[in-house]
Amino acid sequence: MDKTSKMQDKHLTGTLVLSVFTAVLGFFQYGYSLGVINAPQKVIEAHYRRVLGIAPMDRSAINFSEADEGTAFPGIEATDIVTSTASAHNTLTMYWSLSVSTFAIGGMISSFTVGWIGDKLGRVKAMLAVNVLSIIGSLLMGLAKFGPSHILIITGRAITGLYCGLSSGLVPMYVGEVSPTALRGALGTLHQLAIVTGILISQILGLDFLLGNDDMWPLLLSLSGGAAVLQFFLLLLCPESPRYLYIKLGKVEEAKKSLRRLRGNYDPMKEIAEMEKEKQEAASEKRVSIKKLFASSSYRQPILVALMVQVSQQFSGINAIFYYSTNIFERAGVQQPVYATIGVGVVNTVFTVISVFLVEKAGRRSLFIAGLIGMLGSAILMTVGLELLGRFAWMSYVSMAAIFLFVIFFEVGPGPIPWFIVAELFSQGPRPAAIAMAGFCNWTCNFIIGMCFQYIADLCGSYAFVIFAALLLGFVVFAIFKVPETKGKSFEEISAEFRRKRRSAMKGPKAATELEDLRGTEEA
Repeated sequence: MDKTSKMQDKHLTGTLVLSVFTAVLGFFQYGYSLGVINAPQKVIEAHYRRVLGIAPMDRSAINFSEADEGTAFPGIEATDIVTSTASAHNTLTMYWSLSVSTFAIGGMISSFTVGWIGDKLGRVKAMLAVNVLSIIGSLLMGLAKFGPSHILIITGRAITGLYCGLSSGLVPMYVGEVSPTALRGALGTLHQLAIVTGILISQILGLDFLLGNDDMWPLLLSLSGGAAVLQFFLLLLCPESPRYLYIKLGKVEEAKKSLRRLRGNYDPMKEIAEMEKEKQEAASEKRVSIKKLFASSSYRQPILVALMVQVSQQFSGINAIFYYSTNIFERAGVQQPVYATIGVGVVNTVFTVISVFLVEKAGRRSLFIAGLIGMLGSAILMTVGLELLGRFAWMSYVSMAAIFLFVIFFEVGPGPIPWFIVAELFSQGPRPAAIAMAGFCNWTCNFIIGMCFQYIADLCGSYAFVIFAALLLGFVVFAIFKVPETKGKSFEEISAEFRRKRRSAMKGPKAATELEDLRGTEEA
């Protein structure tokens, strides 16, 4: 029976594949929205200039000889023109930074409501409902040329961000609850695969001869709405989460029916028994608020880990590469930087597929730490390459290699693991609040990077990635001492590991004091 159960745990049915594929279309839209703004940056900025009446930065117009000054532009000082031009340039930079980062503002706001909407409507109906936001955001961006384009794009990306903030919480919740324990990690990495696929497709479609030109860029920005429409209709074929049906609604027969659809023709009583145990635990701990997550000693360690893996993912520097990779390749001397950016997307996708197979063999913790260490080395290498580029032409190859290595190590662990490990760290009671808090943390960090990196790059130049290297070092130390292994473990086993660590931490100071007292007695 045990052998049969284990084989069943690893069995993929058509319904399970359809359900997971449909759910992760939400992450495909997230990835598409993340990457689509990169390739057509110059085209959209040129359109912003026309709409805002900002002339291109042309220093030849302000380099007067002293003899000409005061005659070419009577009554106007050269310094006034320089100041005016710089001010206009700063205005353009501000609007562009907002176009990039308001996507994350929407995610920050909506991530707090994930738990509420997921419990109120159910996982499937909630994913159905939030697609409306994606479609509205896409329409606004698609119509950008027919109005104040900067306002329509900023608003459209903010509304799309609202959708992605909700989806980035609902999708891991649903996938984690419909997946067999043995496949939970592998299916969880599909979130990241969907993201990088979305990024790659947006980069390819963003090529100048496809949609990344002055005529077609509104269509390019709005295409994520197509995935929302597809997801809407496919969700109608997907079963509700059996865990939600059984634990939240108490609908035993419907939960069994859902399990049979997801697992095939087998006896669902083993999983029902596990759900009953989890339901009893959830009833005893009741609904956990965000405040209690931080106030209760039982949840403090898991929520700290949940938040730090999100911070590690975003502050690793990966979004700086996603948002501004074309600029980085230009600095590295690449003649056609957009193709190099697409190359990053291809590497991104290939190694995400590899991580699907690695995560259940090597474990979450070891892959997460290995990825962070690799990114740390790549960030240092990138800094050296960019800094010495002016002295040694071959350093452009070092810089490009560092970018590709950075992406590879990210996809090994820090990319996919934070999306599903939060759901593994918490049982049914605190899970919605924990996912909401982790989502808010992830989106806040995303916003900070999107809004600030361009200014940091302008200020620090080649040394911008030194900041990320220092952060990565801190994340490595934290992961070594705090992040537990969740591979193949139940929520109860993971909770027990946190309890053991907490008891060890509490006993540590006491044991040290007793040892000092013992030494003092021996010396006496």
